[in-house]
Amino acid sequence: MDILKLRNVAKRFGSKEVLRSVSLTVPEHCVFGFVGRNGAGKTTAMKCVLGLLRPDGGEMEVCGERVTYGGTRTNRFVGYLPDVPEFYGYMTAQEYMTLCGRVTGMKSAAIRERTAELLELVGLKDERHRIGGYSRGMKQRLGIAQALINRPRLLICDEPTSALDPVGRREILDILAAAKQQTSVLFSTHILTDVERICDHVAFLEGGKIAVEGTIDEIKGLRGDTGVEILPEHPADLARLREAFPDAVLRDGKLVAANASGETARALLRFLVEQEIPVLRFERQEPTLEDLFMEVVGQ
Repeated sequence: MDILKLRNVAKRFGSKEVLRSVSLTVPEHCVFGFVGRNGAGKTTAMKCVLGLLRPDGGEMEVCGERVTYGGTRTNRFVGYLPDVPEFYGYMTAQEYMTLCGRVTGMKSAAIRERTAELLELVGLKDERHRIGGYSRGMKQRLGIAQALINRPRLLICDEPTSALDPVGRREILDILAAAKQQTSVLFSTHILTDVERICDHVAFLEGGKIAVEGTIDEIKGLRGDTGVEILPEHPADLARLREAFPDAVLRDGKLVAANASGETARALLRFLVEQEIPVLRFERQEPTLEDLFMEVVGQ
């Protein structure tokens, strides 16, 4: 089942057309990366899904129900973590989760059970300090917990790792990867390594439109050729390699043949064998999301 569908969604602010016929589909129990540059319109699209902004065109569905501006009916399926979550700093994590459970209409016993489960998931089970003293990473983890309190079918996270250090980023990504057992996760980001690490599907938003959408393997498959990197044992052999393969470049003591076809790779291997050039490394470099994204944005 598809949890979220956008069909030809458009949004304009004055003369600026932020979203132009945006269409995408988020399957059930997946982590979906919504990728774009800062200001590309990712947050605008998410606010339209939440019914907080009125789109100028198109349709949206959550769990088969149509999203309407100002209406909150479909939001019973949705948990939301904004890019900078705000909390009542005088509360503890347990108190805040209890408040969120009451707001959603949960019974006391269910709130206690769900709070214990989620705070363990995000690593805050034994935290007794007030939220006002939390680090940014701890607040992000608590934000994910509160967004999951009512077992949403869709968890929307807006740039959840952008301001975190490497340790905090890893913790949040691990939590989101684990959360897909309970829900579908849609998270916006411009950090492509995060997408490669945990996402099943990805969509690139550029120029107000979805430029590319698909599974990670499908996206990488759009670039059929891969790079080849050769590190010779003797640096003097670099000149011979460069002369034989003028389209390749020298970089950091290595010969790099970008976008090398299978035939080019075989030719490089034959040359190394025939010329008896010893190498420390011969490596095929798989295409990355960053490579494709830079092509999409024209840089």
